[in-house]
Amino acid sequence: MMTIKILWVDDEIDLLKPHILFLQKKNYEVKTCKSGTEALELIEEENFDIIFLDENMPGLTGLETLTEIKERRETVPVVMITKSEEEYIMEEAIGSKIADYLIKPVNPNQILLSLKKNLDHSRLISEKTTSNYQQEFRKIAMELSQVNSYEEWVSLYQKLIYWEIQLEEIEDSGMFEILESQKQEANNQFFKFISKNYEDWFQQGGEPPVMSHTLFKKKILPEIKPGEPTLLVVVDNLRYDQWKSLEPIITTHYKKEKEDAYFSILPTATQYARNAIFSGMMPSEMEKLFPEYWKNDTEEGGKNLHESDFLREQLKRLGKDLRYEFHKITSLKAGRKLADNFKSQKSNDLTVVVYNFVDMLSHSKTEMEVIKELASNDKSYRSLTQSWFKNSPLLDIIQKAQQQGFKLIITTDHGTINVKNPSKVIGDKNTSLNLRYKTGRSLTYENKEVFAIENPKSVHLPTINMSSSYIFAKEDLFFAYPNNFNHYVSYYRNTYQHGGISLEEVVIPFVVLNPK
Repeated sequence: MMTIKILWVDDEIDLLKPHILFLQKKNYEVKTCKSGTEALELIEEENFDIIFLDENMPGLTGLETLTEIKERRETVPVVMITKSEEEYIMEEAIGSKIADYLIKPVNPNQILLSLKKNLDHSRLISEKTTSNYQQEFRKIAMELSQVNSYEEWVSLYQKLIYWEIQLEEIEDSGMFEILESQKQEANNQFFKFISKNYEDWFQQGGEPPVMSHTLFKKKILPEIKPGEPTLLVVVDNLRYDQWKSLEPIITTHYKKEKEDAYFSILPTATQYARNAIFSGMMPSEMEKLFPEYWKNDTEEGGKNLHESDFLREQLKRLGKDLRYEFHKITSLKAGRKLADNFKSQKSNDLTVVVYNFVDMLSHSKTEMEVIKELASNDKSYRSLTQSWFKNSPLLDIIQKAQQQGFKLIITTDHGTINVKNPSKVIGDKNTSLNLRYKTGRSLTYENKEVFAIENPKSVHLPTINMSSSYIFAKEDLFFAYPNNFNHYVSYYRNTYQHGGISLEEVVIPFVVLNPK
């Protein structure tokens, strides 16, 4: 193990002899000097792992020395030690990115704690995270064998995402692989759960979770109070783990009041799930009552062009006379325009913003090699989403909403999953194109790999013709036709798709926040 090298800068260094001996006994190598000027010469000659710096020294002060050190060795952690408790010194030091701040007289254990915090930080966190997950692993395995309700599935999925995000920060790939296998097993069991229960949820006496078509009435509407503006943001295709990566940014402006989940209807695809949110209806009802707004899979033209019409009709049906505006953002320019003019929304009870970026990102991944490189797995997909959000007009819109006292609701229509394995399917030329579900007549497929609905009316899905059925892919499968099979598979493998049955696609974040 390499010896840690410490530079300790203090004009009264001789008085600190006991501290230095204590550190040397702990196998730290300590070099000392009495002035800022000397310290700057030493860091040019040698590499130190950490620097302890006295704030009050003759000549170059501690703060001046700190600025010079950061210009020369930006990444070396500097611990400021001072007799003064004056606030401006603390603020200056923190503003200059110090690693820690200690008030004299310091005892040896404070020094040791600071070293552990700054140098052993990742190792200690890694060891603790690994041991905690090992304990939790058994509990999750037990829960997986017993889970039998949609509430339990939400809880289990949230737990798996928590551990996925914790484990990705450490360097124990073995633990991460164990978690991945637990997620796979969870998706396998979840597929069985949905296959067994989905049709029952639409029967008389069924007890479904809140789903796409009941979301507005059951979860959104109770949050809207006339005269108190609410911003509803529906970020297309936002998975629960992606929400967790955006949460720290949003909660600098907003305080989270409620974090919940609901279930997307099948297919977990935009034209079905998002239209269901805004209409408050299942697809077959939309087709029947609003044929001018609904388009089936094989029909030409945009399938989500009438969300604002559907919302208007739903509010009318529910007898709600709200002042509202509906904005769909599909480009950077449109996002900036809304952010710049957001003050005009202040008089609304409800401002709805459908933001399409994540959907564009996931679909473009199949077309663009650059995106394929940037989002090759869930960790990098989360990171890319977070990076986009930090620099997006959507963050500006949320900040403006906070300044104007808007309540904020964040949700989505469905998630997406990284598909790995092909499943062969045969259909006629009128079969839908989606890779995670198919609808058409005379579909031939592997029974074990799909959830098949022979009678679409039983789950309120439209039928393109009399003998149409639907099939939904399980886990991380994607449908491929036998002709040109190998080319097709290599093109779409390891891309993000939606429409099928997985925790990632079905279990949707629903978050309510109030301005700080």
